[in-house]
Amino acid sequence: MPHFIDPSPSGSCIFCKLVAGQIPSARVYEDEQTLAFMDLGQVNPGHVLVALKRHAATLLDCTPDEAAALMRTAHTVAHAVKQVFQPPGLTLLQANGKEGDQTVFHVHMHVVPRHAHDGIALTWPRKEPAFEVLRGYAAQLGQHLSK
Repeated sequence: MPHFIDPSPSGSCIFCKLVAGQIPSARVYEDEQTLAFMDLGQVNPGHVLVALKRHAATLLDCTPDEAAALMRTAHTVAHAVKQVFQPPGLTLLQANGKEGDQTVFHVHMHVVPRHAHDGIALTWPRKEPAFEVLRGYAAQLGQHLSK
């Protein structure tokens, strides 16, 4: 994960300034709800950020329509990145909260072209709980979702 954390004081979000045109950006795509632009910290050539135009700190602060718009734009941009840069793989990444490795607290997705041995490591330890534990988790979530 990047080691950049947006130092902007409250109320002056760097992505809000970018959306408003107050700071320069290399814009890729824009629609009514989203803006896609080149990440300043290119992991690989073609690394694009897709942000919601309205300020929402995390995905959980978005409306369902806004979340869908974010994914639609990421999907559109991913196709363009694949055609233009021809990477053998793509990673789409969306982080929420400090503990989720979010560094700019304005909801966004990374569209990252991937290549063998590119130095990107998205790994975590597998815990592999017993299947009954997984069923318990599923029951809890299912009960919550059926409310």
